[in-house]
Amino acid sequence: MDLRMKKSRLWMLAAILLCCTTAVLTSCKSKPTADLVVYGKIFTSDNNQIVEAFAVKDGKYIYVGDKAGAEVFIEEGKTEVIDYTGKGLVMPGCGNGHAHYASGFAIQTVGTMVSPKDDANKFLTEILPAAVKKARDSGAKAIFGFGWNMMTFQKNMPTRQQLDAVCSDIPIYFADDEAHKGLANSILLVKAGIMKEDGTPLKREIRGSVIQIGSDGTPTGFLKEQEGTYTRSFLDNENLFSVDIASANMAEIEKLLLSEGYTMYQDGWSSYFYNSSLYQAAQQRDQAGDMHFVLGLSYEIESWMDVDEAMAKASDVQKFASTHVKPNWVKLFMDGTVESGTGFVEPLYPDGHQGSENWSEEEVTDITRKANAKGLTMHIHAMGNKGVNRVVNAYINGGKDEMRNTLVHVYGVNPEDYKRMADHNIYVTSGMLWHHRSTELRDELNRTLPEGMKDKGFPLKSFFDHGVNVSSHSDFPASTGSPDDPFGIMEITVTGLYHAEEGQPWWTEELLTREQALTALTINVAKQMFIENERGSISTGKYADFLLVNKDVLTCPANEIHTAKPAATYFEGKKVFERESPNQK
Repeated sequence: MDLRMKKSRLWMLAAILLCCTTAVLTSCKSKPTADLVVYGKIFTSDNNQIVEAFAVKDGKYIYVGDKAGAEVFIEEGKTEVIDYTGKGLVMPGCGNGHAHYASGFAIQTVGTMVSPKDDANKFLTEILPAAVKKARDSGAKAIFGFGWNMMTFQKNMPTRQQLDAVCSDIPIYFADDEAHKGLANSILLVKAGIMKEDGTPLKREIRGSVIQIGSDGTPTGFLKEQEGTYTRSFLDNENLFSVDIASANMAEIEKLLLSEGYTMYQDGWSSYFYNSSLYQAAQQRDQAGDMHFVLGLSYEIESWMDVDEAMAKASDVQKFASTHVKPNWVKLFMDGTVESGTGFVEPLYPDGHQGSENWSEEEVTDITRKANAKGLTMHIHAMGNKGVNRVVNAYINGGKDEMRNTLVHVYGVNPEDYKRMADHNIYVTSGMLWHHRSTELRDELNRTLPEGMKDKGFPLKSFFDHGVNVSSHSDFPASTGSPDDPFGIMEITVTGLYHAEEGQPWWTEELLTREQALTALTINVAKQMFIENERGSISTGKYADFLLVNKDVLTCPANEIHTAKPAATYFEGKKVFERESPNQK
């Protein structure tokens, strides 16, 4: 081989090496420049996986893994880098699978809040007169309130005549802290057709409940379950809760949610004031770019309504869907609450009654079939084991498994129903915070509940054990006395107690591990809301909704979990909340 050929081959080899080197460099440079890279202890909510870093581009995760792998996405001057190592836990944004922020904030705006510690005397002499003055000063045509406690009021329950003595010309309705009971004055009972002006009863019952009649043979004004929702529908709801009020409330709701670490929320009763104001307000805010969380909305159908007419309305509000607004659920009340004696149970309560049953199994089956056919998922309040069984039967016989029809709250479950729920993709959203009970309430439940339910209620671990998707909810503002934030809920779920309170944990066999609690607070809510392919975990391709938590809730002392707060909340890669100081609430 002559010298010229050797040189030629050397040049060819050099050219090949240069091309290869250039290709490698080009390949490295082809990695997109991240907008944000985060280092730290990161709980992804994907099978309890913990990683060191992730990178975000255009609002989505483009890399999740170790620190070295994330570094190639950094370009100085263009990529924000957050090193959260040793400062706490990084985790997905949380979800609230069932709450009533919309109605809760509306009541604070247009109505009056009662503390569960306020007794009947204070209500009649201070709170109600102030509410009446507020209504008269503003020209309101209805007075609405919320929050009184049954145990505080039951020994001296106010009557309609006592409410009349304060105000007889403006309809009054005050719901209790569970929203399952209410107090009404005479003018509202007359307007609702419950009685004549002289007190003569016109209705003895509303589907699912019996009108309370006093010793004088007239309605007392104390209402339970469906008789309460029926009577409340006769308030001046269109003026009481307008689109403008709903929109202003939504802005305040967002502030609270983001400060607590929620980036997903399913509203449990979006037609609370029997109109579409909330739906319209949510869509308008989202289309204006003012919504930084995902909102699920549910249209409630009461057992006293014309079902076909109500179903048409529930389907119609789907027109208010937008990027972050999902109006795709129908809500029913199967029964009341086990603790108050209106849950539908078996065996019977000690006094021989079985609780409230608002719907027959055939009706729930039919409604489920119609709702699922319209692309609507069922979201049914069911507490007593008999009520839960009835709903499970209806979901299996009338529903589509892929629609993820959901049970809400769930105090009791018949053992055989767990597997049936798992086999038919039936979901549960549970008040995981209800595993703490005061000594006074525990004594009351031991006296009034059926056998097998006295010291047991609200299963949690059993859902995980059977493969049922269970998500967390706070039920705000109905769960008075319990925390609303994810980490307060998590502490109760793990320990059965909240903030070193007195008493004993409730049904400790059903408590969760910390990882299970975080799963129920994150990816399981996303699954419930049909958004798990885009949110709920820190995974490549999903939206970057995440929290920088100021404490590692996976390893800190269990009784300190409730002190954890989001130092910052991110939604689609943008910081939407930052805690200004350690003392900020």
